[in-house]
Amino acid sequence: MAKSLPPETSSPDAFLTGQLLIAMPAMADPRFAHTVVYMCAHTNEGAMGLVLNRPIVKPTFDDLLKQLNVEPSPPARQIRLCAGGPVANARGFVLHTSDWTGEGSLKVDDSMALTASLDVLKVIAEGGGPRECILALGYAGWGPGQLDKEIQQNAWLSVSADETLLFDPDHDTKWRRALAKLHIDPLLLSDVAGHA
Repeated sequence: MAKSLPPETSSPDAFLTGQLLIAMPAMADPRFAHTVVYMCAHTNEGAMGLVLNRPIVKPTFDDLLKQLNVEPSPPARQIRLCAGGPVANARGFVLHTSDWTGEGSLKVDDSMALTASLDVLKVIAEGGGPRECILALGYAGWGPGQLDKEIQQNAWLSVSADETLLFDPDHDTKWRRALAKLHIDPLLLSDVAGHA
């Protein structure tokens, strides 16, 4: 687990923080094809998010706790793991409801927080912790202005996040369900951006 998180990003510039990014059907980067990304931070300095619909089968949550020497084993509670993105995929980030926060938790918005310390794993293993959570290995990151440029190039759509899309186990339909929130049929989407 990481010992530090990106800097606090609750500023007026953080317009996609707490939103979902949905990859357009023509997404050229195979690492992001048909992905749904929860945006943990989006500022003038860059952006950071977690891919939600790339489940990890191995290691299991039990395996990960054993590697990190977190007790009890087996844990009293299980959480799902996902490949959060191509950056630092050996680091773990727990995206969770803000009903629980610990030292080092980053409040994303009023309902969600991100924690990258072992404390959250210990509490979850003991059966406590946040009501809903997912453990992402790695993250998606963009440099200053990079994500904004990709959005202008019609690579991404955005929509408000909801707990079902964030935490449910139905990864195979998550991308289509995220598009459905915008009342969009992916078969009718164009990969050509229009400018007025």
